Amino acid sequence: MAGAPVRSATSQSGKMKKDESFLGKLGGTLVRKKKSKEVSDLHEEGKNAINTPMLPSGTEIHPEDTMLEENAERNMLDPTSRENPKFKDLQRVLIDWINNELEEDRIIVKGLEEDCYDGQVLQKLFEKLSGRKLNVAEVTQSEIGQKQKLQTVLEAVNELLRPHGWSIEWSVDSIHAKNLVAIVYLLVALAMHYLAPIRLPEHVSVQVVVVKKREGILQTSHVTKELTSTTEMMMGRFERDAFDTLLDHAPDKLNVVKKSLVTFVNKHLNKLNLEVTELESQFADGVYLVLLMGLLENYFVPLYNFFLTPENFEQKVHNVAFAFELMQDGGLKKPKARPEDVVNLNLKSTLRVLYNLFTNYKNSE
Repeated sequence: MAGAPVRSATSQSGKMKKDESFLGKLGGTLVRKKKSKEVSDLHEEGKNAINTPMLPSGTEIHPEDTMLEENAERNMLDPTSRENPKFKDLQRVLIDWINNELEEDRIIVKGLEEDCYDGQVLQKLFEKLSGRKLNVAEVTQSEIGQKQKLQTVLEAVNELLRPHGWSIEWSVDSIHAKNLVAIVYLLVALAMHYLAPIRLPEHVSVQVVVVKKREGILQTSHVTKELTSTTEMMMGRFERDAFDTLLDHAPDKLNVVKKSLVTFVNKHLNKLNLEVTELESQFADGVYLVLLMGLLENYFVPLYNFFLTPENFEQKVHNVAFAFELMQDGGLKKPKARPEDVVNLNLKSTLRVLYNLFTNYKNSE
């Protein structure tokens, strides 16, 4: 075509060689950078392998772990334990309990780690349970203020729980660091001590990764932490009674004891033309328990004080709890069993309550 510019093969060839030369240099630079990064990553991986020879797979080492002082250690919850259904259920039960206790304070807890670490919720919970006002600032934003509040709260808690055999598995630093295991330990202890109207999941254990620094090297190990055992074993931290001894050392006499208790309660309930044949089921709604206390103490219990025909779980719990109050009014110690356990047909709890009445009123007519 006339007038059209014509490029020589020589100029095109030169341009291609120039481009190839440029791309080659660029590619070489990229390759060198990639190899350099691989070497750096490999070096870092080797360094970590040396510094953390026993680190379980899937466990992250946090920056603060590398800053540990010599012979210091730090604990963290194993990621697999965090997803444990029973551990999640335990947290849910504790959260529901706290929210129920602090409903009047309009406090709503959504997560134990984020809502308990600063001491505000723990302060309100302890004050509600103990009926004791703590001398602390209501609102504290600074870390120092939060730790001072925690110090006051935990001193009061430890003073209360330590004489009853509880192992102190929490501290100001662990709670403020949002250590979930320490927070759960604390809440379980409070719930059991104050006979919270909840049923904690039994046999809940978690794996905790312990990071230690020895001679400049980080070492890790797994430790199993038992957060709950059985309700009865946890209640056993408190003073044992004669019924515990009977069950531990003479379980074969259980039927004999049950027959004796049936005879005892019927001796009194027969006055109202009532008769018991099954201890665990017939006392579960609390009605016979309330009537029995009236007969033993020689007074009439007004019917408006309890539900004569309870229709749901809450009404049955109310009846049993009311019977417990009557026992305390009669000079007996607060029953070790929880009203919920009696309502839930827990035989041992029911027998313990009745055995306590038997030992105190066996000579009553």
